[in-house]
Amino acid sequence: MHDSDHFADGSFRNLLVSDDAFHRKGVFSAMWQFLTDGTAIRVPTEPVPIVAVTRSRFAEPPASGLCVTWLGHSTLLVEIDGYRILTDPLWGKRASPVGFAGPTRFFEPPLAIDDLPELDLVVISHDHHDHLDPTTIKALRGKVPLFVVPLGVGEYLRDWDVASEKIRELDWWQETAVGGLRLACTPARHFSGRGMFDRNSTLWASWSIIGPTHRAYFSGDGGMSPSFADIGRVYGPFDVTMMEVGAYHSNWSDIHNGPEQATQAHLDLRGKMMIPIHWGTFNLSLHAWTEPIERLLIATANHGVDLATPRPGESVEYGGPTVAERWWPAVPWKTAAEKPIISPGLPPQTASSQRDPWQAINRAKMAVKTH
Repeated sequence: MHDSDHFADGSFRNLLVSDDAFHRKGVFSAMWQFLTDGTAIRVPTEPVPIVAVTRSRFAEPPASGLCVTWLGHSTLLVEIDGYRILTDPLWGKRASPVGFAGPTRFFEPPLAIDDLPELDLVVISHDHHDHLDPTTIKALRGKVPLFVVPLGVGEYLRDWDVASEKIRELDWWQETAVGGLRLACTPARHFSGRGMFDRNSTLWASWSIIGPTHRAYFSGDGGMSPSFADIGRVYGPFDVTMMEVGAYHSNWSDIHNGPEQATQAHLDLRGKMMIPIHWGTFNLSLHAWTEPIERLLIATANHGVDLATPRPGESVEYGGPTVAERWWPAVPWKTAAEKPIISPGLPPQTASSQRDPWQAINRAKMAVKTH
């Protein structure tokens, strides 16, 4: 951690410094607004339609070699070139540090954790409670041979009795390999912390998944930045991008993209098919629970993006028919014109093309041993 060139004075830093509206307003005022503000329908009033999944779904590998099953929020089962990867697994009832309060999931997990097929690895994007759940990790520790995480996150796993030899911690632009599969830890514009006094003590990241034939990108959480274009140049084009689109607000537009910027990020990544994540599962912001997908439909249509909209538990196979049915109800929501989400502090459009991501890659490989 101390060798990382974006770690200083005891904490990690984003590559892009912004005016950071969320931090300027303060954590407590933002929390108070979350608890007291907002008139939108933030939770479903009817059961969310899910597709129940059993182990038999994964008995045969996908014909195309690439298939993604959305299990809700940022939890996906990615089948790529003969490997199975589980991202940010969360089977808990709440995305919260306590079991008696906090956001409750809108639906039961469509796949029981005991019914998971054999996995090759779990990938974690960062340590927030809606992405790193101790109960789920403890249930998986005996089933999964490898956990790949950003710097510092491994300490939580060791505290939850995951064997050290099962944990690989990476810095941005570092890679690790599992057989013929490459996992690249790539930058994100976000933050970390599981309590009041550990802010940015661990790293946050996105992940580029490079198989022998296919390429996939998992965004984790993050705001808009030139890093998407950098990642697209180094590891793209991606056959599928799994992009965070929900839980946005003008108070924290530097750390969450929103649907319109997520669409631009997908284009910067040189993505082909886009699957939206981090929406429709928990009440984590002030917008209507369907607003992210409604706005995303418009943004992607305007840019000609191939968008899949799976139900929780539904699988999307690359090269097959795009799952794009409108399965959510009609709920009042605000348009991008009414509630724009624009990340602050962005450099001019040309700045990303002038960056040299290979310098960062070489520094990362020199600073910390690549697994």
